[in-house]
Amino acid sequence: MKKLVCIGLFIFATTSVFADNHFVAVDKHVSAAVVNGEAGHTQILIKHVKAALEHALEASVMSKGLSKTHLDAAIKELQESLDLANLGHIGAATIHAEAADKHIKMSEKIRLSKLPTVN
Repeated sequence: MKKLVCIGLFIFATTSVFADNHFVAVDKHVSAAVVNGEAGHTQILIKHVKAALEHALEASVMSKGLSKTHLDAAIKELQESLDLANLGHIGAATIHAEAADKHIKMSEKIRLSKLPTVN
């Protein structure tokens, strides 16, 4: 029985670590996309939005509830940002990247508030 509990805790901890890594990467790339979008660097924005999309999709697989809802909204914003940037609309692309950033921060805040605490 103890072995089963330990295995379950290990799987939960491992999943949390992977989710944390994806949230950190998404946050980093979205922030870089916004900064570069504001500076008018379309190609760099595109590079960071693509990377953010990859990590957001991975994090979405591991998320649930309201956290997943915000993450999925961020994914839609990132896709819109990418589409607009590819059309050369850097200002609108930046606005969508900023909206994605807000959803990602909300998703992470909700997810972290539901993690069990160790006493």
